[in-house]
Amino acid sequence: MKTRYLVYSSQKPGLLRKAAAIVAFAAAAAIALMFSAVLLALLLCAGIVAGIYLWWKTRGLRRQMREMQVAKMESCVMQEEDAGVVIEGEAVRVDAKRDTP
Repeated sequence: MKTRYLVYSSQKPGLLRKAAAIVAFAAAAAIALMFSAVLLALLLCAGIVAGIYLWWKTRGLRRQMREMQVAKMESCVMQEEDAGVVIEGEAVRVDAKRDTP
């Protein structure tokens, strides 16, 4: 079995080698930029699809919450017609004009 030795030259790389390195680096950078742009577009599309899916799946919950809000507003209006209004379950506001004989 022969032993191989790597011999490094102490000479500086020539102009042709430098130009080839710059061209190779530019090509690699362009390819990386292209793939990152494609990946960004795919991630953006996936995010939009996920957002639409979530919006569609929660439409019943949003409708139910709106109905509860309307019912709560209606009950508040009905309570104000009573003699007093319960505020946060802790205090009662009584209309003085109604309570005086």
